[in-house]
Amino acid sequence: MFKQLNNIDNAFKHVRLFTFVIIISLTTLCGYCVWFCITKVTEAYNRIYVISEGQALSANASTRAANIPIEAKHHILMFHQQFFTLSPDEKAIQTSVAKSLYLADISAKEAYDNLREKGYYTAIVSGNVSQEVICDSIQLDISTAPYQFRFFGKQRIIRSSAIVTRRLITSGLLRNVTRSDNNPHGFLIEKWTTIENNDLEFKQR
Repeated sequence: MFKQLNNIDNAFKHVRLFTFVIIISLTTLCGYCVWFCITKVTEAYNRIYVISEGQALSANASTRAANIPIEAKHHILMFHQQFFTLSPDEKAIQTSVAKSLYLADISAKEAYDNLREKGYYTAIVSGNVSQEVICDSIQLDISTAPYQFRFFGKQRIIRSSAIVTRRLITSGLLRNVTRSDNNPHGFLIEKWTTIENNDLEFKQR
């Protein structure tokens, strides 16, 4: 009889151990399933779909801090292209410069006013001159805000008789502002100044 009771006790211990193992296994499996689902939901929330020409294209969302160098450099490039790329058309010049002035503070407006008072834009229109800017590099320091930058590029002035290439170096600060349709990157150029703008090359046409 004692042997029978001992067998029952051993069997009970085995059943209890087996039940304990099953509970731990199921708890671990459930925890893994919850973690896996949360991870996938988070990934889904961070994924953006953009409709382009009737097709859904996937894009990943990222933080503002991760994109600062890329967006800041593109903001600086856009400003210089819109400010310096000019056609011999008064309305086209006004439209291009107006777009650039949304990206900078009063320092850019003062530079524009000075050029206009000197008859620079009138000479472009009357002389059928085209002007474009080519970016060589942009130095950007994002260690402290506002961010200091320096733009290195070339300015090509195309006349009917010649093409003049000038070195263009400018500098300024970049401050965070609210994004808008006119300022999609959410930066504002401050204390913008031209450091160098000298002739590099002159070609007869």
